[in-house]
Amino acid sequence: MSQKKIALRGIDPLALFGAQDSNIRVLEKELQARITARGNEIILHGESDQVLHAERAITELVHMLAQRGDLHPDDIKTVVRLTRQESDQTVERSDLGSAILFTKSQTIRPRTEGQRLYTESTQKNDIVFAIGPAGTGKTFLAVAIAVAKLREHEVKRIILCRPAVEAGESLGFLPGDFREKVDPYLRPLYDALNDMVVSDKLKRLLESGTIEIVPLAYMRGRTLNNCYVILDEAQNTTSLQMKMFLTRLGANSQAIITGDITQIDLPPRTVSGLIQAQSILQGIEGIDFIHLTDADVVRHCLVRKIIKAYEKFGEKENQG
Repeated sequence: MSQKKIALRGIDPLALFGAQDSNIRVLEKELQARITARGNEIILHGESDQVLHAERAITELVHMLAQRGDLHPDDIKTVVRLTRQESDQTVERSDLGSAILFTKSQTIRPRTEGQRLYTESTQKNDIVFAIGPAGTGKTFLAVAIAVAKLREHEVKRIILCRPAVEAGESLGFLPGDFREKVDPYLRPLYDALNDMVVSDKLKRLLESGTIEIVPLAYMRGRTLNNCYVILDEAQNTTSLQMKMFLTRLGANSQAIITGDITQIDLPPRTVSGLIQAQSILQGIEGIDFIHLTDADVVRHCLVRKIIKAYEKFGEKENQG
């Protein structure tokens, strides 16, 4: 007899299990394997070939559920039939346990060792700092983790914020009211969400306040309960702003703080709250610091080369 545990992330397990585990019962009948559903986990029991087939079928059903939003008993029977003839070598889906979120166009999962450590840390700690250069997926993965938590009903809201710090262009010279002035600073957060949530649903979530995207200044005085909170571009916070943000965290809430300490846009002689936090908060249980490097860059291949080139230039400048 063989046993296999499958962690379900980025989907609503109830949609997979069916009302009163009805989909599980259909699967058991079709697969001739015993299936136990526990929270966000499925446990498969049976002969090794039965367990392997069950894992392949469930993987396909999870992708189908992510694309369509629901499952029908006939879908389950069809998937079981189609996967019955597949061998291990023909299955291209990766292990479900590594997936963070399923969308209509892609499966979001860690692609480097640093990203794997990053996502694992968010499962173990309530506050995670992800520090690294551009292109390492800091923000994208943070948003994916938050959306997965919302889908799984582990939190009720997502709050995303950024400091509206000027990088060579003054807010006062930008057109429009304050909201129109700060929206460009928040655009990367909107872009990440648009990749993960269908537009109509995203609009409803934003209008209802289930997902909120705000400048960091709007966080003052708030207590955030049952939330997943993300602070992006944290290298551009002051010490007081970082403390203010971290002390907003309420009951059943978690936070990810992302930043690149090589791209600080604060005024000269202003200490970055992100840099300071590394020395103040190091060693506190429940808080973790993950450092990503150019080896974790997942954007265009040239991004990694650009980062390394600037690092070498900086070293020469310092030596000079």
